[in-house]
Formats: sequence, C-alpha cells, structure tokens
Amino acid sequence: MGAYILRRLLLMVPTIFGIMAVSFLVIQFAPGGPVEQVIAKLSGQGSDMLSGGGGDSGQAAGSGDSSQYRGAQGLDPAFIKQLEAQFGFDQPWYSRFFGMLGNYLRFDFGESFFRDISVLDLIIEKMPVSISLGLWITLISYLISIPLGIRKAVKDGSSFDVWTSGIVIIGYAIPGFLFAILLMVMFAGGSFFDWFPLRGLTSENWSELSWPMKILDYFWHLALPLTAMVLSAFATTTLLTKNSFLEEIRKQYVVTARAKGLSERQVLYGHVFRNAMLIVIAGFPGAFISAFFTGSLLIENIFSLDGLGLLGYRSVIDRDYPVVFATLYIFSLVGLLVGLLSDLLYTWIDPRIDFESRDV
Repeated sequence: MGAYILRRLLLMVPTIFGIMAVSFLVIQFAPGGPVEQVIAKLSGQGSDMLSGGGGDSGQAAGSGDSSQYRGAQGLDPAFIKQLEAQFGFDQPWYSRFFGMLGNYLRFDFGESFFRDISVLDLIIEKMPVSISLGLWITLISYLISIPLGIRKAVKDGSSFDVWTSGIVIIGYAIPGFLFAILLMVMFAGGSFFDWFPLRGLTSENWSELSWPMKILDYFWHLALPLTAMVLSAFATTTLLTKNSFLEEIRKQYVVTARAKGLSERQVLYGHVFRNAMLIVIAGFPGAFISAFFTGSLLIENIFSLDGLGLLGYRSVIDRDYPVVFATLYIFSLVGLLVGLLSDLLYTWIDPRIDFESRDV
C-alpha cells in the first residue's frame, strides 16, 4: 500500500501542473484583464470593457502602447507601464507562470489584485460559509439517503418503492436555485411570510447571544439554504444505496445465510450492509468536497452568503487572477488528495481490495 500511495502522490505533480498550465493558457486569451479593468473604472465604462479587446497576457511586455487596451487612448504610456508592472504583466508569460508555481509550492498565493488582503487570508475568511453548507448538506443527505435507500431495496417493487422513487426523481429534476427562490418568496419576506433571514450565517447581535441562542441563530440562518440544497442532494446517494443493496441481496452468500435460519435483520445488517455500503461510504469524502467547493454558488448568491463559491465567481468576473489561480490550485490539490483518501477508505472498509496489484 505504501508504494501505491507514493505513486499516487507522485502523479499529482504532473496533474496539478497540467491543470494550472491549461488554465493559465486559457487566461491569456480572456478579454478584459486586470489592466483593462482599471482603465474601465477610470474611464467610467465599468463591465463593458469585458466584452471587447484582448486579454492582458496578450500584451507586449513593457511596450507602453496604451492603444493596445480598449478605452486607453489618450492615457499616459508611463501610467500604462506602471499598471503593467503592478499586475506583473511587464514580465514574459513563462516567467510569470513558473514564478507562480514556485510560490504555490510554498503555499504563497500573494495578494488579491483588487482587495487589500492576501489571497490565503481571503480564502480563510470565506471558508466558514462553504464549510457550513458543505458539511451539513452532506450529513443531512446521507442521513436521509442511506435509510431510504435500504428501505427501497428491501421493498423493491412495492408501492413504497414506487412513490418514493417518484419523489426522488422530481426532487432531482427541480433545480436547487428555483426551489431556493420559492423558499425565499414564501418564507423570507417575499409575498407570504417573513420567518427566516436572507443574509449571512449569523445575526448582527450574535456576539451578545448566549451559547444556546447562538446555535439556534446559526441554524435559523442555514434553514432555507440547506432546505434548497438538500432537495436534490440525496437523490443520487439514495438510488446508489438501493442498487448496491439489491446487488448484494441477490448474491449466493445471502441465500446461504437465510438457509441457516438467520432473521432478515441479521442478514441485512450482519452480512449485506458492510458489502453494500462500501461504495457509498467510500464516496463520502468526494461528496463532501463536491458540496463544499462547487455546490453552493447559486445558493450563496440567492441568500447573500459570502462563501468560496461566490468568491470564485466574483474573482473571475473581476479578473482577480491571484484569487482565481489560488482557488483553482487549492481545489485541484484537495480533490486529488480526497480521491486518494477514498481509495484508502475502500481498503479500510474491505481489506480484500488490494490496490498494490493494480496499475494506478
């Protein structure tokens, strides 16, 4: 197992390099880079600058020709050179790329272009929202999915299985953001009731509350976002659990266990459960990371929750490249590590699995 882990860790190096290289190359051709963002604000054109012109990386390093930037005509070339130096575009692309990778290896992500804060501090500042959404939605979906999936497998083909499948499919088909808007209209001061808040994880007077009230206030703010996200989150895990149990229930060892006189409960939880839950439990880290990093962008926007999803979106819009590349690097690295952790969970749950004898 040690050799397998080492191979996986070594393979992460070219994988991360490839991800960053392709992303860096794409950014080179993206219109409306940081220099043009500043020029747009100075000229009062705002976000219109994004729709035209080449990306900043297409600039001739240190050329000082302001005409290469849309809306920069008439500006002092020395000022343009100063902007290029400020954002690092006075250096050739390969120097910027390999310099960035060298800094990232030391987890030095620099500072945001447009926020007076280091990128790492900015990410840490936004993490509580994303952790809250990712952790709770994963736990809630698993607490719903596993018992429901087991029940559906045991009652396969019954009326219970049919109507719960209908609910699962409908829940999966409804986009989470539409359900979020419905909840907001109905319960957050829209056209009906004003029962839940619409902004942040806590109230303004949170620091003055007692600990029990702080906990209640926290979940009060999370109630609507989690409800909107959980509608479709449990569908995949429910069907996966059901199919895993059905596959195991039909195997010969289950027939043998029943023939020995074991009760259905003993067969189900003493023999089937461990084998059937292998793929579900091992997929828990990946499910959490997915919800943590990618599942909350629209929900964060709708409920004004300032988390990593909203940070990444705004960074792309603002062309805040240090934040964009840092979050991409961290997310990719964590994703690869979680993939390795999932494989290790497989071997821990079922020692019969041997990755040493397989190619990576």
